[in-house]
Amino acid sequence: MTIIKNPVIPGMAPDPSIICVDERYYIATSTFHWTPGIQLFESKDLANWQLVGYALNNEEVNLRGTNTPAGIWAPHLSYDPQTKRFWLAYSHMVNMAGREFNADSYAIWATDIRGPWSEPIYFTSIGFDPALFHDEDGRHYLTILEWETREGYQAPGHIVLAEIDLPSGKLLSPWHRVTQGFTTRGCAEAPQIYKHQGAYFLLLASGGTGYAHGVEVGRAETIFGPYEAHPSGEPILTSSPRHLFSLGDPDAGHFEMVNPHSVMQKAGHGSLVHTHTDEWFMAHLMARPLEGQLLNPLGREASIQRMHWTEDNWLEMEDGSNLAKMTFKGLAGVPIDNEPNTDLFDSFQEPQYLLEFMTPYRQQHQSWVSTQKRQGFLRIYGGNSLFSQMNPAIMATRATSFTYEVETLLEFQPNHYSQTAGLGLYYDSNNWLYAHVTYSEEKRCPYLTLLQAKLGQRIEYVNTRVIVPEGNIQLKIGYDHGIANVYYRLEEQETWQILLQDLSVAYLSDEGVNGMPGEIGGFTGLFTFIGAVDAHQHQSYADFAYYKVTNHSPAS
Repeated sequence: MTIIKNPVIPGMAPDPSIICVDERYYIATSTFHWTPGIQLFESKDLANWQLVGYALNNEEVNLRGTNTPAGIWAPHLSYDPQTKRFWLAYSHMVNMAGREFNADSYAIWATDIRGPWSEPIYFTSIGFDPALFHDEDGRHYLTILEWETREGYQAPGHIVLAEIDLPSGKLLSPWHRVTQGFTTRGCAEAPQIYKHQGAYFLLLASGGTGYAHGVEVGRAETIFGPYEAHPSGEPILTSSPRHLFSLGDPDAGHFEMVNPHSVMQKAGHGSLVHTHTDEWFMAHLMARPLEGQLLNPLGREASIQRMHWTEDNWLEMEDGSNLAKMTFKGLAGVPIDNEPNTDLFDSFQEPQYLLEFMTPYRQQHQSWVSTQKRQGFLRIYGGNSLFSQMNPAIMATRATSFTYEVETLLEFQPNHYSQTAGLGLYYDSNNWLYAHVTYSEEKRCPYLTLLQAKLGQRIEYVNTRVIVPEGNIQLKIGYDHGIANVYYRLEEQETWQILLQDLSVAYLSDEGVNGMPGEIGGFTGLFTFIGAVDAHQHQSYADFAYYKVTNHSPAS
C-alpha cells in the first residue's frame, strides 16, 4: 500500500465532508467570507485532490459585510442512491455578536458534483452545522447543533435530530435531543449519522475547533437513540489525546491542550467514508502552527486517517489509538499517479482564469474582473479599499505552504492617489499586506509603495517608495514561516530589487487576528492576491499579465 502524507488538501480546506460515488471521492469544505462558496474537490486515490468547482457560485448567498469568521460554515456532502442526487447541507452564519450565533441552514442538490446545483432549500435557524442522513428505507433525517444562549443551560447547546421531507425541507417529526450522556469534551457540533451492521452511529466534532478538537462517537439501536458513548470515554480521533472533561465549557480554543510532540494540531470534525475497496477512512480538519508558536497561518487543512470496525462494532483508528497521524496507508490496489502539487500559474490566455481564484465578500463578475477586455491579461477594475467588507476588488488563492513565492506583472496608469493596484497577502478586511502602484501628485507619475493592515490599524510605509515611470512593474512576495520579503523589477532591470525585507506577518493567522487574548480570532486561513482599488470614480483598472505561486517546501 502507498503511504500518503497529510494534509491531503493543504491551506484553507476546513470541515471536510467526504463521500464515495462510483469509485470517485469527493470532499466539500467551508469557505466563510470567501466566494464562490463551498469548495468541491475530487480524487480517485485519496492523495491527489483536484478542485472541480463550487456549489454556491451564482449569487445564491450575499456575503457582503460578513465579519470574520462568519459566512458559509461546515457543508455536509451526501449522496442519495435512490434518487441519484448529491446533497449539500450548509449554514450561513450571519451574526456571531453577543454569542447569539444566528445562522440559517439550507440544502442544495445536483445530479453531478460539478452542478448545476438547485436553488437553496431552507431548513431551519435553530443552530448550525446541519447534516443529512439517507436511510435504507428511503426516509431522510437532519442533524444539527441547537445553539443555546440562556444562562444556566447546557453550553453551547445540544445536538438535535428530526425526520425531514426532501426536497421541501419540511420537518416530519419534532426535534429529538440525542447527545445526552456520551460527549465529554463539550462544544459538540457537526453531527453526522452513519449506519453499520444495523446500528446507528452519531459522529460529533467536540472540544471546540482549537487545540482540544476531536471526534467523538455514540451508538444506538434506533436513529433517535439513546446513544451510548464509545467504551474508551474519549474521542476516537484527536491530536491531543490526554483526557479533558469540558462539558458545558464554551471555550473553543483550549490552548492548554496543544500537543508538543505532534506536527498536527486541532485534529477533529471528522467525516466517514466506506470506499469502493471495502475499506474505511475518516477525513478531518487539522492545523500546523508556525514552529515555536501557536499561530496557524494556513488555517485548518483537510487530512485523512485509516479507520476500522472492531469485533464488537465500534469505530476506531486502524492502529487502535486515537492520535491522528501525518501519514496513512492509501487505498488497497489503487496506485497514485503523481505527487500532489499545489503550485499555480495562469498566463490569462484562456477565457476562464484559474478556478482557484476566490474573492472576499463579493461575487466575481465580469463587470470588475475579466480576461475578455484585453487578450492575455486579467483586467481588474478598482473597488473599495481593502478594509471594505462590501466591494473589494481582490482575486486570491489559498496559501498552501510555509515557504512560497507569489509574483505577477501588472500595467497600471493611475491618475489619482486613491487608485492603486498590486500584489499582497490577505486574511480578512482588517489584516493584510499590499505592495501596490499608486499616483504621486508631486512627481505626476506612478510609484510603488506598501500598505499594511494589522488588527484594523492602517500602516503606511511612507519612506518606502519607488518611482514607476511607465506604470509597468513586476512584483513578488516571498513568504517564509511568517516572514515576508517584497521585491519589484522594472522592465529595464534584470534582477529583483528589494522593496522591504524581513517583515513579520505571522499575525496573518487564525490566532493572530481580531480575537481577544487567549481566543481564536478566526479559522479561515491566509491567501495571496492580486487586486485594485479605486476610491475616486471606480473607473481605473489594472491589467495583470500572469499570476504565479511557487511553493518551496512540501505541502506537508
